[in-house]
Amino acid sequence: MTDDTNKHGAAEANAADAAAATYAEAAAEQVDAPVAEPDPLELARAEAADFRDRYLRLAAEMDNLRRRTERDVKDAKSYSTAGFARDMLAVSDNLRRALEAIPAEARAAGDTGFNALVEGVEMTERSMLSMLERHGVRKLDPVGQKFDPNFHQAMFEVPNAEVPNNTVVQVVQAGYTIGERVLRPAMVGVAKGGPKAVAATEETPAV
Repeated sequence: MTDDTNKHGAAEANAADAAAATYAEAAAEQVDAPVAEPDPLELARAEAADFRDRYLRLAAEMDNLRRRTERDVKDAKSYSTAGFARDMLAVSDNLRRALEAIPAEARAAGDTGFNALVEGVEMTERSMLSMLERHGVRKLDPVGQKFDPNFHQAMFEVPNAEVPNNTVVQVVQAGYTIGERVLRPAMVGVAKGGPKAVAATEETPAV
């Protein structure tokens, strides 16, 4: 029994030594094996893909910059005269007030010099408004339209049951826009007491 045990232990020891030797040889082969170098073609492809991605990003940024610059230049051209135009509107308002202050009887009974003066003021007003219009200034004509706080400034309410509620029925001071911006809102009176404004289009009920 003892001899068999000894033989069995010796066999296991020999097997373990053989396995260790095999592992050591395999490890030595891995250490001695040359390291594979990367493929130059693959490196070139990866580098080209990286350059292409950078180029596309840069091209997109330059296109966005060009668009912003064009928009800024356009806005500068359109709105650079906004302050000057607003001041000219004050002058136009004074001309209009002067004309409205002249009674109709005075015009009818006025002599040639007086009528020529009135016509000169009217011509000056028309010329000024025409010049402003050439520079993108447009006059608002909101009578009959629904009140819009973006373009109108309500000064008072007018009881009127014949038109929809919040309809502009009177303009106290004309409003103007320059380009797509409001240069001066129109000061208006709005109707009160009428029916609610009906939407332009109504949904057709499902059958």
